[in-house]
Amino acid sequence: MNSSETLQIPSAGPVELTVHDRTQTFLLLHGGGGVATMAGFADLLAERTRSRVLLPTHPGFNGTPKAAELTDVTALAKAYVALLDHLDTSNVTVIGNSFGGWLAAEIALLHSPRVSRAVIVDGIGIEAAGHPLADVRGKTVAEIQQFSFHDPSKAPVPPAGSTGPSPDVLALVGYTGPAMTDPTLAERLGKADIPVHVLWGESDRIADPGYGEAYAAAIPGSTFTVLPRTGHLPQVETPEELLGALLALDA
Repeated sequence: MNSSETLQIPSAGPVELTVHDRTQTFLLLHGGGGVATMAGFADLLAERTRSRVLLPTHPGFNGTPKAAELTDVTALAKAYVALLDHLDTSNVTVIGNSFGGWLAAEIALLHSPRVSRAVIVDGIGIEAAGHPLADVRGKTVAEIQQFSFHDPSKAPVPPAGSTGPSPDVLALVGYTGPAMTDPTLAERLGKADIPVHVLWGESDRIADPGYGEAYAAAIPGSTFTVLPRTGHLPQVETPEELLGALLALDA
């Protein structure tokens, strides 16, 4: 981003300087597993890139309050664009995993001048013929992890006594509806006008790589990259590989 600054220099008077500001902001959007699934990667990204990293908890997740007006994914996407306006930040890369990937796609469709790029990591939201999403409703955290990891032994240990459905899955359905898809999304993605990159775990059993290919195909000019030996949550299972894939986008 270029800006023009006029400085008052002693003995020289006003001096106008044109400055190229390379400061980048990342907005990280977590999925149905909650903000804990993105927290470690947020720290890694901030440390390695020296960038500003924003990591919100979606309203209604982790026991946080949720406004009555937040009835669907588009409404939440608009709230995050309003957040960027409030923070007066620009050159924002939005990175979303799973449900967060759907959010990143919806943010891209809002055409905010503050958002320069979107990265969808194992996103959900579209309908892809022959590639249905796994139905996780009613499943325990441990059962969902079996679908989510290339190596389930790398999955975080569920909290003691967590035998029922995750409360955050219930919060998720409050935004997505029971199907966790929007039949209009794939067609609407044709109107995205910023660079969009789709990254996918080769062992994802929540949304298989064919689903990811359909996601990328719906977005003009998008790229599609498969991440080896990882499942639905690359930022948890293979964070270094995910970071490398993100940095390669700028190479």
